Amino acid sequence: MEYIRIPHVKGKVSRIIFGTAMKPFNEGKSDDALLDAVLAMGVTVLDTARVYGGAEEALGGWLERTGCRDRVVILSKCGHFDLETGRRRVCPEAMRADLQTSLEALHTDFIDIYLLHRDNPEVPVGPLVETFNEMHAEGRIGAFGGSNWTHERIEEANEYAYAHNLIPFEVSSPNFGLADQIEDPWGQGCVTIAGPRAKEAREWYRRNGMSVIAYSSLAHGFFSGRLKSTNPEDAPNILDAPAVKGYACPENFERLRRCEQLAGRKKTTVPQLAMAWMFHQRLNLCAVVSTSRPDRMKRNIDALALPLTDEECRWMNLEE
Repeated sequence: MEYIRIPHVKGKVSRIIFGTAMKPFNEGKSDDALLDAVLAMGVTVLDTARVYGGAEEALGGWLERTGCRDRVVILSKCGHFDLETGRRRVCPEAMRADLQTSLEALHTDFIDIYLLHRDNPEVPVGPLVETFNEMHAEGRIGAFGGSNWTHERIEEANEYAYAHNLIPFEVSSPNFGLADQIEDPWGQGCVTIAGPRAKEAREWYRRNGMSVIAYSSLAHGFFSGRLKSTNPEDAPNILDAPAVKGYACPENFERLRRCEQLAGRKKTTVPQLAMAWMFHQRLNLCAVVSTSRPDRMKRNIDALALPLTDEECRWMNLEE
């Protein structure tokens, strides 16, 4: 395993992160054996959110049963829009309400990395930055930032923090991977830094060195190895509707074809190669991976050491 350091996070941050946005966690049921296994592999960060059904409760139960809270870094998120009404909840009141609920669900008094799950450009950044700083000063959160925030809004938030002697955003969690996200899969402002249109955003992250926690790294199953480039018509039967909406396009099927071809030459797998590609992009990057099997997590970890040349990376991404 490889690790990075994030300001205000005491523990080591593994570059592969375990994501709980899946069954049985979102049903409020823990898979203790799976969590024990990924922790033993060196995965230190567990990604969850208030909106992931009962995932926080499931994770909190495991933490309480095992007593391993001091061995893990918890990343959770607040301020997601209301799933029933679509009402936006990017405001200090929702941030505080979600934090209190999350702390109780997780059986902890502290969340290591805390992110706003969505943005609302109509809301001024100042009160949001101030609320995060208050939570940090109270000892309830460590590092903080935004998920699905554009780099322009993060820069605006950080300029406000610098002007008022406050802690800035230090973590961002956008979509990123080999596949270009052609449409917003879930609505209400999903932000990607993948594909040719996001080149400026990636350069901003490289210049600033901000920690990127990439979600949907394998395009929500597009690069899982189950979908074949020769059978694009199978996508609706293999992928869920958000994945089809977000990633099923000719350019991504060509990326998949090239990934299959190179994986054959290197005697590796499509998901390993797509994962390895991410870690050759000169970003301060961690990738969230959701899997129900320890052996698959092990293969994702092994991908960190998979060598790729710059030419291979460009070819996989249709740049050559």
